[in-house]
Amino acid sequence: MSILEVCAVALALAYVILAIYQRRLCWLAAIASALLYILIFWQVRLYLEAALQVFYIAMAIYGWFAWHQKSNQPSTPIRTWSAKRHLVACGTLVVLSLILGGVMDRWTDAASPFIDAGTTVSALLATWMVARKLLENWLYWIAIDIASIGLYLSRDLSLTAALFLGYVMLAAWGYREWRKQWQMQTS
Repeated sequence: MSILEVCAVALALAYVILAIYQRRLCWLAAIASALLYILIFWQVRLYLEAALQVFYIAMAIYGWFAWHQKSNQPSTPIRTWSAKRHLVACGTLVVLSLILGGVMDRWTDAASPFIDAGTTVSALLATWMVARKLLENWLYWIAIDIASIGLYLSRDLSLTAALFLGYVMLAAWGYREWRKQWQMQTS
C-alpha cells in the first residue's frame, strides 16, 4: 500500500458518492483518481486497467459536459434499457473480453489477461452508462467490482480491493437511490 494508492482510493470514493447524489463535481474526482491509477496499475502490470484509466478520464470530461445544466433547464433524467438491449450488451462484452484477453495473453506479460480484459471492457460500457444516466449502470458495476476484488488481491493491491468491496455496497446504494428518482420521474 502506497500513499499514491491511498490518494487514488480517496478520490475514487469521492467520485462514486458524488455520482450517487448526481453532483457534477464527481467527474473532477474521477479524473484525479484515474491519473493516479494509471501509475499504480502500470507498476503492477495490469496494463488494460491502466489503459482503462485513460478512458475514464475521457468519459469524465464527457460526463462533466453531459451533466451540465443551464439554470432554466431540468437536470438530465435517469433512463433505463430494455432486457433485449442488456442481453446484446452482455453478449458483446463476453466476446470482446475473450478476444482482448487472448491478445493480451499472447503478446504481453499481463497478469490475469482474461479477467483484466473482462473487467476493462465491462467498465468501458458501465462508465458510459453513468455518463448517460442509465439506471442499470449500478448493476453492471456490482458485477465488475466483485470480479475486480480478486484481480486486485492477486496483485497485492489490498487497499484497492477493499475499495472495490466498498464499491459493491455503494453501487447497491446508488442503484436504490437512482431507482427511487427514476420511479418519481416516470409516475
